Amino acid sequence: MTEIKIPEYTKEELKELRKSRTGMPEQDAKARGKNFEEVTLGYGVEDALREANRCLFCAKKPCVDGCPVEVPIPEFIKKVKEGDFIGAAKEIKTKNPLPAVCGRVCPQESQCESLCTLVKKNEAVAIGRLERFVADYERIHGGSNNGEVVVPRPSGFKVAVVGSGPAGLVVAADLAKMGHKVTILEALHKAGGVLVYGIPEFRLPKAIVQSEVDGIKALGVDLKVNAVVGKMSTIDELLENFDAVFIGSGAGLPMFMNIPGENLNGVYSANEFLTRTNLMKAYLFPEYDTPIKQGQHVAVVGGGNVAMDSARTALRLGAEKVYLVYRRSMDELPARAEEVHHAIEEGIDFRLLTNPTEILGEEGWARGLKCVKMELGEPDESGRRRPVTIEGSEYVIEVDTVVISIGTKSNPIIPDSTPDLELNKWGYITAGENGATSKPGVYAGGDIVTGSATVILAAGAGRKAANAIHEYLMSKVKK
Repeated sequence: MTEIKIPEYTKEELKELRKSRTGMPEQDAKARGKNFEEVTLGYGVEDALREANRCLFCAKKPCVDGCPVEVPIPEFIKKVKEGDFIGAAKEIKTKNPLPAVCGRVCPQESQCESLCTLVKKNEAVAIGRLERFVADYERIHGGSNNGEVVVPRPSGFKVAVVGSGPAGLVVAADLAKMGHKVTILEALHKAGGVLVYGIPEFRLPKAIVQSEVDGIKALGVDLKVNAVVGKMSTIDELLENFDAVFIGSGAGLPMFMNIPGENLNGVYSANEFLTRTNLMKAYLFPEYDTPIKQGQHVAVVGGGNVAMDSARTALRLGAEKVYLVYRRSMDELPARAEEVHHAIEEGIDFRLLTNPTEILGEEGWARGLKCVKMELGEPDESGRRRPVTIEGSEYVIEVDTVVISIGTKSNPIIPDSTPDLELNKWGYITAGENGATSKPGVYAGGDIVTGSATVILAAGAGRKAANAIHEYLMSKVKK
């Protein structure tokens, strides 16, 4: 292994260094629009050391307050500064078993980095980029894959975890570290949940997800794929064989706009479009026998991260033109700033303040998207200005593929098979702060409780639920 040279900076050099964060190398925009390889290439050793030296190591640690899983941020960055990259990864994994994932896809700019003391005058420390660096360094240089973990003596309790997305993986890892026997039940043929079916390869490589899953399995967690809870077994049946159950099945039921033409060929929900492409490798058809229409002119409706992923995926599938149709302005886009920036660089055509009213068809296939222009009125309940139709502003975008990406809702398969599980008015499972549901011994967290949210928020819910499940199981011992 190459010797790591630790840089030394004068006070003046540090003052200058702290003004702006270290840039992230990435693929050229034109080149990457034609491949599914990772866009951002990650820090090298010199980049990481430079960025770590920007940290002020504040005594109050405001950045940690912005992390849903309370990663010891200054502590891991200090180890990076000292050149102990493996140690830094282990420090993160005391709280987060998915650092390579979270370092790539979490919205750090609105969480930990937004509270960085440097933002008062300068750019925040690139916490997410450093997290990704140390996780990748550990994996490449033969780290233990799950930190320094000493699993305690088996407790004798068994826990079933429904779903292997971020909430389920964190619950499984934490409970395994507490000595409980954990079995993950995943409906699809690959573990990872939204990490594998929802987030494209160019943003989160499947090998990275698999590495994180392998680290959790190394803790003694069993994984069963193609296990559809609610069909093959119910929650009640699981409780006959397990002492507790955690439901982390996500919010995978797509929503549509209910406009004319949504049943035409060439119209997809973002869920179907991304699942076919990401998990089932439709972009390699016919080598993989999952077809997908590779449209020449594609419209993606929506403004979130999933919409960005869909638009950029359509480009990589060979589209000549990709439109991002969103009813508000650029300032209201909910997607991460980095994803919007990359989409613009790649040539995605943003049709803002535009709302679809009909999908036009010919011989059963989509041929155009009829839209109306909008203007922003007064703020709505979300705090964003409400879009208002401009009368007489209709126009048509000629497309052969439309991807609807306006959100998802709870899949009813588990609630319908568990009638005594309390739901809210939107069909999501009602759960307390610690994940406890109306059903004793059953906990839930992530998108199945909150609706669509971020990876790290789901992970945070998993952490709280794991602690609550542990207390619940230990209370049985005391009785």
